[in-house]
Amino acid sequence: MKKVILLLLLSTTVSTLSAQSGEATAPIMFIYDGSGSMWGQMNGKTKMEIASEVLSASVSTLAETQRIGLVAYGHRQKSDCKDVETLVPLNNISKSTITSAIKGIKPLGKTPLAYSASLVIDQLRKSKEKATIILITDGIESCDGNICELVRAAKKEGIDFKLHIVGFGLKQSETGPLKCAAEAGEGNYYDAADATGLSEVMNEAMAETIDKREGNFGVFAKKNGKAIDAYVKAYKAGTDQEMGSLRTYGETRYMYLPEGTYDLVAYPLGSSVEAITITGEKSLEDQKTERTISFDGGKMAVLITNNDEGWDATVSVVNKKGERISGGRTYGRTKELEVNPGTYDLKIQALQMEGMHTVTEIKDVVVTGAKTTPVAYDFTTGTLSLNVLANGEDIDTMVTVTDLDADKRVAGGRTYNRGITFLLNPGTYEFIITPLGIHKSKPKRTFTYVLKKGDNHSEKITYN
Repeated sequence: MKKVILLLLLSTTVSTLSAQSGEATAPIMFIYDGSGSMWGQMNGKTKMEIASEVLSASVSTLAETQRIGLVAYGHRQKSDCKDVETLVPLNNISKSTITSAIKGIKPLGKTPLAYSASLVIDQLRKSKEKATIILITDGIESCDGNICELVRAAKKEGIDFKLHIVGFGLKQSETGPLKCAAEAGEGNYYDAADATGLSEVMNEAMAETIDKREGNFGVFAKKNGKAIDAYVKAYKAGTDQEMGSLRTYGETRYMYLPEGTYDLVAYPLGSSVEAITITGEKSLEDQKTERTISFDGGKMAVLITNNDEGWDATVSVVNKKGERISGGRTYGRTKELEVNPGTYDLKIQALQMEGMHTVTEIKDVVVTGAKTTPVAYDFTTGTLSLNVLANGEDIDTMVTVTDLDADKRVAGGRTYNRGITFLLNPGTYEFIITPLGIHKSKPKRTFTYVLKKGDNHSEKITYN
């Protein structure tokens, strides 16, 4: 479900950017994998079919005036490291031309990544135009080229481009040279494990064009000391006005935020951990800022007191979906509850006291990873001890207690020939006494008492 939500978010971002790009923008050149390994199967389809469908769908979201080119490699000769062809030039604005060209590719040969990139860079060198290059590959270099060194040299020469690389179904051990090349090309490396993942990263790569302002606010996400993938949205502080977003992909990734203060909402991907909200983050216009977001478990140290002394209570921790995710009993001591980072509400029930204020809720407690958040609440009570006497001795009676302000019965019990003590919240109470047993013929008696915090009141009711 999280993947679907993320895909919708990214698709919306691309569509929004496209709709706003009525003026001429820098072209996007796709370098497409036509190597023999694209015949490999994934969830009942070949990687060629998946990549063709995803790229066609992604291109359809671009603006009508967006220039789009296509280069393919490995699609004509089985063992030719020079098998690279420009199928659609950079000045093309026809989406259908791109789609038709993609469908006509039949995977066959090698994976000359460096040579493919060099041909595109050479086109930019000659045209003196900037562009976004998106290279899609399901394998590593197979022709002894060094794409990272090639890109570094081109950047040093002053050729203006941004290079994103999309690895489709690659092993982690294979991604080093590709990450190096993407970093050298001032772009990102995106890892796609399946069709949904490929859709996500294609949409994001197309949103991160060379025309987009360079990011100045970086985010790195981790859990239990390890980098994780997370989607982060930035809002103008204290509002719901979205100002930027990014996906970390297990690295530090950047978005542009005008100088100001922001609230961040971070969604860990591929994890059951709750989203985290971080407030008051500052972005500076003229320098890069980096923020590490930890999804490590955090703790609440809950201390419940009554008249400022430790008190027994039950505590429930509820997430923003209304689900109880933790809880326990304090037994008059500080109770530590470990939860995922996030914002929670606490529902507290004080025990061994009665009245209209034995339950409370503490809202919006923010728990940060690897930290302990103290939470305290103080209930207040007073005591009233009641003895009912006849002929100088305690008798058995039934006692009911009503809070007159709330017009609600809040307590009751029997004296059992020894008296009874009530621990009650401060308030105005009516006590009704009904004799039992051999004294049941005696009339009911009623009295009212205003109980205050810390009171220790004794009351005697005497029958003749």
